[in-house]
Amino acid sequence: MLSLGIDPGTAIVGYGFVEEHNDGSLEAIHYGVIRTPAKTPMPERLETIFNELSDLIETYQPQSAGVEELFFARNVTTAITVAQSRGCILLALQQAQIRINEYKPNQIKQSISGYGGADKAQMQEMVRLLLNLEKIPKPDDAADALAVAITDIHTSHYPSAYDDLT
Repeated sequence: MLSLGIDPGTAIVGYGFVEEHNDGSLEAIHYGVIRTPAKTPMPERLETIFNELSDLIETYQPQSAGVEELFFARNVTTAITVAQSRGCILLALQQAQIRINEYKPNQIKQSISGYGGADKAQMQEMVRLLLNLEKIPKPDDAADALAVAITDIHTSHYPSAYDDLT
């Protein structure tokens, strides 16, 4: 199974393709970020995100996709722009007819590290270990997206295993 994990944003969208082999091992197939310049009007930024993600989907043909759910504490303006980006991401996935799963940050942390309160350094190291990589994936947004893809693969085996973490 090939899963696409996505860490949504407006300036930077992290993406990661992870494949599960028949023996249960995981492999990072491709990962990176989609960047949009800060001074670019929002409609153009959203178009860039949609188009680049659509191209990646067409190239790699994932069977499933995991998208991190929106989490914000104080900055409503940031939440609104990230929500707009998530809308473009979900549309690109839906148009490609890919199964979409959404995960809360604590679900991803639980899946990757076994602890829903894991910090960023713990998460990045676990992603490195689970994917048997020499180095922690960079930038952070790409590492986060790989964590989402791994969670998506883990969850596909046990669909209700993470329901209690809501």
